[in-house]
Amino acid sequence: MAKSAEVKLAVFGRAGVGKSALVVRFLTKRFIWEYDPTLESTYRHQATIDDEVVSMEILDTAGQEDTIQREGHMRWGEGFVLVYDITDRGSFEEVLPLKNILDEIKKPKNVTLILVGNKADLDHSRQVSTEEGEKLATELACAFYECSACTGEGNITEIFYELCREVRRRRMVQGKTRRRSSTTHVKQAINKMLTKISS
Repeated sequence: MAKSAEVKLAVFGRAGVGKSALVVRFLTKRFIWEYDPTLESTYRHQATIDDEVVSMEILDTAGQEDTIQREGHMRWGEGFVLVYDITDRGSFEEVLPLKNILDEIKKPKNVTLILVGNKADLDHSRQVSTEEGEKLATELACAFYECSACTGEGNITEIFYELCREVRRRRMVQGKTRRRSSTTHVKQAINKMLTKISS
């Protein structure tokens, strides 16, 4: 059997937006009410995505890390789920600054991410419209999902699968450009040798 692709995903967002609930819902299909907001956890999960076995390592950040910790998490991750709470405008407003830090740390690479508006079951207390979420996702050039870790509505599995697909697409593109440049180097080296011989 082919070795499974490994993908490192990190979930970011301010404390209380439901990052842990989202990850646990994805992994176990269950909702857990109580969390220690200061805890960060890493989960391993295997799934078959488009007929390929993928091993995910999912880092659920606490949302209260200091800058150094957060930057370490950002360096570690290859794909990012940026979560906000649709009933908390402040958590939505933190998404863009977070993305800017990611861009800074991941330069010159583009950041692979998905934007998620959680707590869609609390539509009556909504502070961020779906349109605003879609607009921000367009600005960030990423996919956008609204879901509820509590009820399981919205396709939570798809969020993580889609992110894995994106990470793998990026890798293939980067792999191709890398290979191309090394063949160019080889050609240049051969040409130099041939020029020396003929002169």
